[in-house]
Amino acid sequence: MPDNTRRARDEMFWQTFADRYAVEPGPINLENGYFGRMSRTVIEEYQRNIELINRSNSVHVRQRFEQGENLAILAQLADLMGVTAESVAFTRNASDGLQSLIRNYNLLQPGDQVLICDLEYDTVKGAMRWLARHRGAEVIEIDHTHPASYDSLLATYRETFARYPKLKLMALTHVTHRTGLVMPVKAIVAAAREHGIDVILDGAHALGQIEFNLDDLGVAFAGFNLHKWIGAPLTLGFMYIAPERLADIDPDMGEMHFPVTDIRARTPYSTPNIPALLTLPLVFEEHRAMGGSAAKGARLNYLRNRWVNAVRELPGIEVMTPDDPRLYCGITAMRFTRHADQQAMADRLLKDFNLFTVTRSGAASGPCIRITPGLTTTAAHMDVLSNALHELS
Repeated sequence: MPDNTRRARDEMFWQTFADRYAVEPGPINLENGYFGRMSRTVIEEYQRNIELINRSNSVHVRQRFEQGENLAILAQLADLMGVTAESVAFTRNASDGLQSLIRNYNLLQPGDQVLICDLEYDTVKGAMRWLARHRGAEVIEIDHTHPASYDSLLATYRETFARYPKLKLMALTHVTHRTGLVMPVKAIVAAAREHGIDVILDGAHALGQIEFNLDDLGVAFAGFNLHKWIGAPLTLGFMYIAPERLADIDPDMGEMHFPVTDIRARTPYSTPNIPALLTLPLVFEEHRAMGGSAAKGARLNYLRNRWVNAVRELPGIEVMTPDDPRLYCGITAMRFTRHADQQAMADRLLKDFNLFTVTRSGAASGPCIRITPGLTTTAAHMDVLSNALHELS
């Protein structure tokens, strides 16, 4: 058994990490997908940086942060991602980065087509529709068959690419926020490239719980969060543009604070959360000390499988996310098939079993309840969920 898989089951080992996080008394939180917790040491570092910048004000920012600290931190991010520093730029979150990439993509011509699917994030859908409207392009929207399989997902895209020869650009979500379905990104991107279609990847939920390499995936444009599974303060994300494709994304609204050859010109220029950015070196250090995305992902997958395996065959319960290990991560969705109102059932999980979850809608397969363990979640918490679902089924 691989070391990460074995350790994923070691409750004492993971409790040493869970103890590093402060947890408010209350319901068992199974909605860790919204944003992640900072460790106590990260909070302390963040507070020190807030006080530092508040005391020194623009003196530190002008003389040190803008003169080198920001570039050093950006280089550390690039090292974490295995890319060059010239290919990444900080944003407030993944959505900001994705919106900048979409609205500034300059290869779209009147009559071209852009592609979105039912599982995309609503902000991404809206941005792609906006782009099409302002460039005279057509939006193609597809729904994925349910239940999904690796082959069905790839086949849907291949058939769509062949059916719509004017497709030029598509959005693709690595880990869908609605159900936790993990898309076969590498295969889809390769198929898109055969038809001359560019892909903008939404990696908001992928970074920190899935191991991947952007070069290997073949992705040229992507947006990510640092405040979900990496453990950074809120307001931190970044965009990625492959250096050889930088010219295909215009500077954001004529941004002139950086040269046209600098990726930072592709984001709005404004005062960032400097204390949060100064905290990132410690965040990256702790992420690596925990074992990185491989160890975190193995732990989250173990917690996911613990409850899924216990309820997969229950009548009245449908687990929405497949069990193909290529297609799932820690996030997984389910629904009560005998109840139309999933929110009412989520309310019952909270009221009767002290389990906090969230409902998601928008997928063609229908509304669902999203279950997302976190790094403070225990196997016992997942057993509470399994027992609750047995009772409610």
